Amino acid sequence: MTDAPMDMDTIRTKAETLIEALPYLRRYAGRTFVVKYGGHAMGDERAAREFAEDVVLLKAVGINPVVVHGGGPQIGAMLKRLGVESRFVDGLRVTDKATAEIAEMVLSGAINKQLVGWIARAGGKALGLSGKDGGLVTAAKVQRTQKDPDSNIEQALDLGFVGEPAHVDTAVIETATAAGLIPVVAPIGAGEDGHTYNINADTMAGALAAALGAARLFLLTDVAGVLDKQGDLLTDLTPADIAALRADGTIGGGMIPKLETCVHAVEGGCDAAVVLDGRVPHAMLLEFFTEQGAGTLIRASEPPR
Repeated sequence: MTDAPMDMDTIRTKAETLIEALPYLRRYAGRTFVVKYGGHAMGDERAAREFAEDVVLLKAVGINPVVVHGGGPQIGAMLKRLGVESRFVDGLRVTDKATAEIAEMVLSGAINKQLVGWIARAGGKALGLSGKDGGLVTAAKVQRTQKDPDSNIEQALDLGFVGEPAHVDTAVIETATAAGLIPVVAPIGAGEDGHTYNINADTMAGALAAALGAARLFLLTDVAGVLDKQGDLLTDLTPADIAALRADGTIGGGMIPKLETCVHAVEGGCDAAVVLDGRVPHAMLLEFFTEQGAGTLIRASEPPR
């Protein structure tokens, strides 16, 4: 059985979409996009397949995608199976040595290779990495403090082997992309002390985007983007806008660290960052290749008029 022929209106719409995308393809040929993949989409086979297709398409049109993936729920599930209790502080999992080993196994093993497989099925060639490979990311232990509720004195918190990028060496990424490969990076890094550290995937993606001078950092989330107090999408923000929205309570909770990552990335060398809903089919392509976009774009400053 053959597919029914498309009517002329459908063909015309497809042609108009390609024409609309053409200026963006020209402008960003040879540039890098860093994509943080996680959340709802990771547990949905259809969403995973569509995400892989989008990444392969970007590579095919001359853009160099770099994927950074999370895996918090999968780590939590494995810890539960092994009878290890999880504790969180400010959204970060307190990680002892045993938990760090399990996190590395889940992130650098099962999840990373699953994504490599999805990209292969979509016709691409992916290379699974972690921050340890090629000295990509040198991690430093995360330092956090918390006020004692009785004395109101700031006290240091020990989160164990939870890290953040202290140094990024992009050589292994650049070598892979030049060879036609799509790097898929697990958020694990080695510290100068020789220990393995679990790194927040958003933070990892932001650090790579800044170091690579990426054209875009995409943070795929479970919400439409940054919303105002009426629930409407805010499409364009600067660091100053974000500070004001945080001060008046418009943004809070888990959106704050995501936006902090975006600000650090655009102030560190990434052209722009986008927070968008990874549950929407082909959301990344809609954001990039259409004029109306699909999420919240963050730039270091307002674009020239």
